[in-house]
Amino acid sequence: MDSNVVVRSSSPPSHEGIRKVRTAIKLFLVLVVFGGCCLLYVMMPTNTYKQIWQPRIRAKANSSTYFGSQGANLLVFTFPIMLIAVMSCVYLHLGKKLNDYKMESSDGKTNRLAVWNQPMLVKGPLGIVSGIELTFFIMFIALLIWSFSTYLTNGFDQITPQSAAKSHEKVWEAKLESASLRLGLVGNICLALLFFPVARGSSILPLFGLTSEASIKYHIWLGNIVMVLFTAHGICYIIYWAVTDQIFQMIKWEKTDISNIAGELSLLSGLAMWVTTIPRIRRKMFELFFYTHYLYILFMVFFIFHVGVSYAGIMLPGFFLFVVDRYLRFLQSGRRARLVSARVLPGESVELNFAKSPGLKYNPTSVMFINVPSISKLQWHPFTVTSNSNLEPEKISVVIKGEGSWTRKLYQVLSSPSTSDRIEAAVEGPYGPAATHFLRHDNLVLVSGGSGITPFISIIRELIFMSKAYQCKLPKVTLICAFKHSSDLTMLDLILPLSSTTPYDISNLQIQIEAYVTRETQLKDNSMNLRAIWFKPLATDEPVSAILGANHWLWLGLIIASSFLMFLILIGIITRYYIYPIDHNSNKIFSFPLRALFNMLAICISIAATASAAVLWNKRSNAKELKQVQHIEGSSPRGSEVYNAERELESLPQQSLVQATNVHYGQRPDLRRILFECKGSSVGVLASGPKKMRHEVATFCSSGLAENMHFESISFSW
Repeated sequence: MDSNVVVRSSSPPSHEGIRKVRTAIKLFLVLVVFGGCCLLYVMMPTNTYKQIWQPRIRAKANSSTYFGSQGANLLVFTFPIMLIAVMSCVYLHLGKKLNDYKMESSDGKTNRLAVWNQPMLVKGPLGIVSGIELTFFIMFIALLIWSFSTYLTNGFDQITPQSAAKSHEKVWEAKLESASLRLGLVGNICLALLFFPVARGSSILPLFGLTSEASIKYHIWLGNIVMVLFTAHGICYIIYWAVTDQIFQMIKWEKTDISNIAGELSLLSGLAMWVTTIPRIRRKMFELFFYTHYLYILFMVFFIFHVGVSYAGIMLPGFFLFVVDRYLRFLQSGRRARLVSARVLPGESVELNFAKSPGLKYNPTSVMFINVPSISKLQWHPFTVTSNSNLEPEKISVVIKGEGSWTRKLYQVLSSPSTSDRIEAAVEGPYGPAATHFLRHDNLVLVSGGSGITPFISIIRELIFMSKAYQCKLPKVTLICAFKHSSDLTMLDLILPLSSTTPYDISNLQIQIEAYVTRETQLKDNSMNLRAIWFKPLATDEPVSAILGANHWLWLGLIIASSFLMFLILIGIITRYYIYPIDHNSNKIFSFPLRALFNMLAICISIAATASAAVLWNKRSNAKELKQVQHIEGSSPRGSEVYNAERELESLPQQSLVQATNVHYGQRPDLRRILFECKGSSVGVLASGPKKMRHEVATFCSSGLAENMHFESISFSW
């Protein structure tokens, strides 16, 4: 076997056909459909689109008695994105069949592509930005500049002293009004993309190799640009109305035209959200940030009332897919998860262990959102899954560090001597990458600070499983972890699962752990030992399972396709038999806000009906498997008498882990020296933890001192 190739097992010939189909689907979606959408956005501001393309499309689509004036935008802007979403589900479903036959190589082609993933910007308002991200960001900004300048040029060409005089305006006033409108049009381009990064179960993000948690920064970038443009749009219009003695326009709510007051309410909702995203406010008053973000509902509702449902079709696809994802999350969050045990660590950290269905599979570095109603009924917090679905087929675990008010309250509840025999909890997820990429490297350097070690626990457990299950070459692992206090060293005990009848041996895994305790010069004797707590779940508590079952992607594609089709049918019926007899496609009689309301109701009804039916069907299909999990729990050796009993954690077979660990007191890791000494044709460097530490690692990897290093940051912050 080539030393630069990592395989799980030999790939049968039948899987070559699946790879070819996946390649064909991806090329079609990315190059043809997505490329066509990009071309459309480039052409939108031009006279060619406005005077030639748009009239032809509207002549055919808007003449329909079933869709009226919104038919053209549904066809041009909504349908292509829905096609990408549905076909991406097929692409990802086929990818699941290849999970056990995955080949990851560090050949020249991969290395050439990896150069573009290297950090290009580290310090600045955008945070750590790779070459690919920077390229697309520059292209997107260029699109916005192109759109605004073209809109503005074409608009100003139509303004003359004579045309301004007819409107009883000065030329500069007419140009101000034109510029104000164009700011809003450009803002809509950003709004069309705003909701894609926050759809946690999105099928489109994995198509481009992205995850929802890694895409949060794109949502922030887009949100800031949207609010800058929309705020400028609103302020410019207010100035225009003030200088032309039309300030009464601020309270205008037209029946068949733009509703200004709806736009102002939408803008105020957006500003309230925007203010709370200021980093200092978000860090110190997270609850305010969290609850204020629910104003996105008012923001979108009044935005649609403002522009009308026809023009809202431009941003409809992203919002439609977000609502599908949000409703599925709502259905999953309504279940009470079966929390079976917890491990309490002295460093204000806890490990929560939930029962899960054996059919639930996830990749390392996946994330799960957790809600504990006794602490907060509305707050959901993301935590990295530390368990491995292969090593622990009936359990899923997360580690929580007491760093905020919510996490500290949870730690206090679990560390209390009078811990309840049951803690009610709900979960969403897990969400994670469609494939793992760290296996393509010869060496893995995992750099963590504090609770940033948690994603690396999941990676090491995956490697432990592979070292035992497959005869293949695995990367050499160097874990560099920094902690403030020696009590936090117990986090290293979580690398191995809580208990098992089969010892976990890491002797076949090349691993070296360098632990640094920065604020203590020697090990302190901690009176509180790491211990386990067993809970007594109710019979109604359910193991964590995929909301749509094992064939999740196929079901998601079916929901998206059927809900969109149902939406079209509902709108077609309403338009043909209620709106058209009144308006006859004139857009001058029937109320715009009422039509928008019908569309929003149709979206909600179609998504709720199709998603609920799919979830109920899968719930019935999975009932047998869930009963089997409960039976296994009930017949476990610990029995019912062990519940609600605190006990010392049994010693684990981890002599190899202890031998592989070096602890350094009173110092910080010299990351530049450590990274410089790492050798290999391909070294994967993953950093998770404080921003300063991640920036230091990213700076070295992008410095060119070591061309063989491939950096990846794992964090929700930027």
